[in-house]
Amino acid sequence: MSVPVGFDRQRAKLFSARMVEMLNGAAVIQMVSVGNRTGLFDAMAAMDRGTSSDIAAAASVDERYVREWLGSVTTGGIVEYDPASRTYRLPSEHAASLTTVAGPANLSVLAKTVVSTGQVEAQIVECFRHGGGVPYSEYPEFHLLQRELSGAVQDAMLVRAVLPLIDGLVERLHAGVDVADVGCGAGHAVNLMAAAFPASRFVGFDFSDEAVAMGRAEADAVGLANATFEQRDAAHLDAVGEFDFITAFDSIHDQAHPREVVAAIARALRDNGTWLCVDVAGSSNLEDNGAQPLAPLFYAVSTMHCMTVSLAYGGDGLGSMWGEQQATQMFTDAGFARVDVRKLPGDIVNNYYVCRK
Repeated sequence: MSVPVGFDRQRAKLFSARMVEMLNGAAVIQMVSVGNRTGLFDAMAAMDRGTSSDIAAAASVDERYVREWLGSVTTGGIVEYDPASRTYRLPSEHAASLTTVAGPANLSVLAKTVVSTGQVEAQIVECFRHGGGVPYSEYPEFHLLQRELSGAVQDAMLVRAVLPLIDGLVERLHAGVDVADVGCGAGHAVNLMAAAFPASRFVGFDFSDEAVAMGRAEADAVGLANATFEQRDAAHLDAVGEFDFITAFDSIHDQAHPREVVAAIARALRDNGTWLCVDVAGSSNLEDNGAQPLAPLFYAVSTMHCMTVSLAYGGDGLGSMWGEQQATQMFTDAGFARVDVRKLPGDIVNNYYVCRK
């Protein structure tokens, strides 16, 4: 192959090395997903060190598969290996990002999400060639993964840290107000709030029958009389001045017609109402997103899920990285007189938009 004029051999060598690094990283991410699904990380975190047989027994899985899996996560820098004793150890500093007890810090759930969306790659490739999108029905695990991904964060932060971002809201919730969650998914946030504030009334809206059923089942299991769920398209809420507080947790950017949804939310709020929109922290300008540590992941997941599901329904295909500037403008255009963008310490994933009419 002829070398182009100006070809920088050193740059090519460095990029080739970077490609090798990324290929290894992608392979290890798949093994991280397996470790999450099988409980291997939890099993290893509970022991000091062990052989492949010890680890397999602790996780109740097949030793031969565990041995090969250990080869990947060891050479990938996740697990330590002692060749003299043929034992493996998961350092506690690594376990802090990989186990269920890590709560919101458990990044292995994100690994599982990346691997799951990869299952529709062939369909996404066809969308590249012909347009259109891949509908929600092609992601059979999505609601379960979203519940797992958001559940740990919400359990740890929703009532304790997120709701107090809005002055006076916690007191109003204790006193009793009407609350809606738009695009509620499996409904865990609704049920958390309903349990914490029994004097208030909560309803979750989602167009997925499966998601609504999951929310109802959880509410029934814990005996929540103040939480209900309705299957409804968020763009057609048909509610005027019915709610004091509305939430939307990482759901606006998935909508087929987000402007219609935001306008419907504005209409559904009472005059002194507040909308809390939690969405991906990023800029609407690509050149600014180099500072977002998870930008490559967010753009990739958007390509493989968020954007394409919107396009599948003839939507705008907003995508998860629509950004703060576009979000603020959309909310203002919908009639919100004040839009404040707030952050939580250490949270690099989300912006917290507090919108008032």
